[in-house]
Amino acid sequence: MTVPALPLNDGRTIPQLGLGVFQVPPEQTAEVVGTALEVGYRHIDTAQMYGNEKGVGDAIASSGIARDELFVTTKLNNSNHRPDDVRRSFDESLEELGLDHVDLFLIHWPMPEAYDGDYVSTWQAVAELTRDGRAKSVGVSNFEPDHLERIISETGVVPAVNQIEVHPRFGNEAARTASLERGILVEGWSPIGRARVLDDPVITTIAERIGRTPAQVTLRWHIERGDIVFPKTMHRARMEENFGLFDFTLSPEDVLAISALDQGAEGRLGPHPNNLNRW
Repeated sequence: MTVPALPLNDGRTIPQLGLGVFQVPPEQTAEVVGTALEVGYRHIDTAQMYGNEKGVGDAIASSGIARDELFVTTKLNNSNHRPDDVRRSFDESLEELGLDHVDLFLIHWPMPEAYDGDYVSTWQAVAELTRDGRAKSVGVSNFEPDHLERIISETGVVPAVNQIEVHPRFGNEAARTASLERGILVEGWSPIGRARVLDDPVITTIAERIGRTPAQVTLRWHIERGDIVFPKTMHRARMEENFGLFDFTLSPEDVLAISALDQGAEGRLGPHPNNLNRW
């Protein structure tokens, strides 16, 4: 099964489905990622904060898959926002991964009240990593509309993606719309809402009608809306289930019905980006 590749605003492309390794124990990461690569995943999303970049790199090294067939993302730790720390920690990520480049490097959180409120110099330092090709694309994560506006207006550099919390009970539409209006693709983390949406009657009814699982229906909702998802699982059967998204579609009415489950701010599971200012 072929995973669609979406165009980024810098001329590159990104697979619309990947595997996330948030909370995968470092000692199990190589096995988990290796299994995902066997299933057919070619997009892996990790972060300095996760502590498992080495396992991702070990799995890639053992896979025998050509580097240009893979898309690897990692993210800047919250403690590394100063420009010198950006450069140092990025070098450390490449060493941990055992790679000469990453396909996408993100600021993990804006930290708007830390570092004297200066996340613009962080973004500038991240953007400069593309100059020698060691970061092919750069972007942000958990950026609100005003954060996006500020970094773009002050640097002239538009992120390729904004990775934000998105699931049926929290559409995060303000951040999502602000991203899309600026040509920034949206990656949805926690795409099935930590499994809390999987027993919702709207989703289970659709799943029963079309002969799919609630997880597949929920992930397909993201796909239909044009977002990128990387559900996290450590189990091969779930990886295979989550990979089976591209031989069926949802009707426009089904997409609207799932979107209507949005609870606004009450549906948010993670911290608000304006409130996370520590590491």
